Parts: sequence; C-alpha cells; structure tokens
Amino acid sequence: MSNFDSDGSFENEWNDRGELAWNEFDWERYLREQEETTNRYLAFYEISLENPQRIDEVARNMGWDDSQWDAQDQGTNEPDGNPDILSEDFGPESEVYTLHKNPIFISTKALYLRTRRKWELLASDPRKVSQRLAIAYLTSLHHGEDQSVQAIHALEFGDYAMAISLFKRALSALNHTLALLNDADTNPGQYVAQYRQDVLMSLFDLREIWLRVIGECRSELERPVEDDED
Repeated sequence: MSNFDSDGSFENEWNDRGELAWNEFDWERYLREQEETTNRYLAFYEISLENPQRIDEVARNMGWDDSQWDAQDQGTNEPDGNPDILSEDFGPESEVYTLHKNPIFISTKALYLRTRRKWELLASDPRKVSQRLAIAYLTSLHHGEDQSVQAIHALEFGDYAMAISLFKRALSALNHTLALLNDADTNPGQYVAQYRQDVLMSLFDLREIWLRVIGECRSELERPVEDDED
C-alpha cells in the first residue's frame, strides 16, 4: 500500500519465530525505541513543513520508499530480505514486529502528538483558551486518534472493510476537530488563531494519509479472489 502500507507482518512474524524469550526490560527498551521512531518522524516533519510533498518526503527520510515497501507482497506477507526496514537490532530476535513499527501508526501518532503538544501548551493558560474549548478540543483529538489506531489494528489483521469503516470514523472526528478551530464564536482570540495556522497543515496531512490508505484498502477489496488450487 505505497509508502504507508502495513508490512503485513502481524501474523507471520509471530508464527514463524517460535517462543520469544523477552523479559519486561527487553520490551521496555523496545517500546522506548519505537517512541524514538515517532520523535524522529516528527523531527523530519518539522524540517519539511515548507515542502508541499512533505508526507512523501518524510516517508523517504524514514526509509519508507516505494522501492522498499513495495518489495513485500501484500497478499503473502513475505519479508523483503531487508530487516533494517522493519525493525531495530535487538540481537537474535531483531526482527520483532509490532503495531508500533507500522508506518501509518507512526505517522498518525506523530502528527497527533504535534497537534496535542502545542494545544496543551496553549490551553494551560485560561486567559488564552476557554476551559470549554480546551476540553472539547482535546476530547476531539483523543477520539480521532483512538478511531485511527483501531483502523490500523484492522489493517494488521487484514480486515480492509473494517479498516475503511474505522478510518471514516476517524475522518469524522477530524472534521469535528477542524470545526472547533474554525468556529469564530468559540475561539475569537488571537492565540487560537495562531495555533490554528500552525497545526492546520498537520490535520490536513492526517486526512491525506488516511484517504490514501482507504483508497488502497478499497483496491484490495476489489481484487478478484483467486481460487485455491489443491
């Protein structure tokens, strides 16, 4: 699915590996590494703000080029022979794959982190943002992120129809987020206007990413199902 394809590794990555002998420390280290991946995406994004093709530019900087991701067959879940694309090096079990490595998950979490972090800094001052708007906006961000993460889970399981439905819910939540920012009656102040100008592109980039994935999901659903040859 282009730069934002799930690598389809959820099932085979676990089934083919056997028992994974990691303790809590190993998993904590793994999760911290994945958090750093999200921060790295955000750093690339910040330096690409002026680039109208920033979504694809950041994907390339993250190593999600078409030449790499397309090497994996969506239908077979076969690895492309380059484990560095899929995982960090953790020794013998270095190719561990979880949802945290999914490019759609990383980009979604990073862009929501950007919008939420800036809002929390602004809304902490009640003189700049009303309490009603502060809570309503954070709730809207949380709802959109929750729906999108559920959609990415559906992708990992290969349920493209459910993924489409959940991404559509995420888009609805995103529209509500935009409506809150655009409502002059609720945010007449200059501080909210400045925030809106800063994060509007990120909200539209989220929508662009999800629309791309929805399109790819629909293409997968429209593919003719080949009969099993036994």
